[in-house]
Amino acid sequence: MLLMPAIDLRQGRCVRLYQGDFAAETRYPHDPLELLAHYRALGAAWVHVVDLDGARDGALGNRAVIGAMAAQAGLRVQAGGGIRCAALIEELLGAGVARVVVGSAAVERPGEVIEWLARFGSERICLALDVRLDARGEPQVHTRGWREPAAASLWDALDCYPSGAVRHVLCTDIARDGALAGPNVTLYAAARARYPQLAWQASGGVRDAQDLRALELAGVAAAVSGKALLEQRITAEELIPFLPDASSPA
Repeated sequence: MLLMPAIDLRQGRCVRLYQGDFAAETRYPHDPLELLAHYRALGAAWVHVVDLDGARDGALGNRAVIGAMAAQAGLRVQAGGGIRCAALIEELLGAGVARVVVGSAAVERPGEVIEWLARFGSERICLALDVRLDARGEPQVHTRGWREPAAASLWDALDCYPSGAVRHVLCTDIARDGALAGPNVTLYAAARARYPQLAWQASGGVRDAQDLRALELAGVAAAVSGKALLEQRITAEELIPFLPDASSPA
């Protein structure tokens, strides 16, 4: 399993939100490019970058920073936040982003997103399906920066896509995001069992190396972690099994 460090951007700064709430923001003193270099030095091959302004407003708000990050050698950037048209996908890919994350549009306009997948390729687009569990424990999708519930479960949303159209799916359990409460391993194991052909990315709740090992056993392809890494809750040595370019300490 691959670990993808997360860098969330708001007005050009590195931040973390609690459960997607813009009023519950923690700012970190790191410069985004310096933080990127730090993760590259640890051995990360990919980083996951979220334009929070874009997720809220539906237009890229941190395009210059994301472009500068994508231009750095040594690792690949997966970026998203407010990607609701093909022109923005083309812009980010042209700026050097390796994979673009599509969220709200993937749920609201699957027919159009199927066309984007065919045009740009399933390796260049990742669907972001962010969920809250309902009273029955079913994962219900939320859109528009996690503010609006969609009339679809995670399974309903995925069933809109024909077999083979999608490769990468990022799934966040919103209730666990930024909470350091542990990932919803049960959810990801169920998702993997239902759609074994998909490369699942798990996001929300990672707090330590034990959580990473649990996600690996659940069969996810990648784990996305922000707060635990920013607060150095996992040592560099513990990260080695999950970072392809990491080297053991001498």
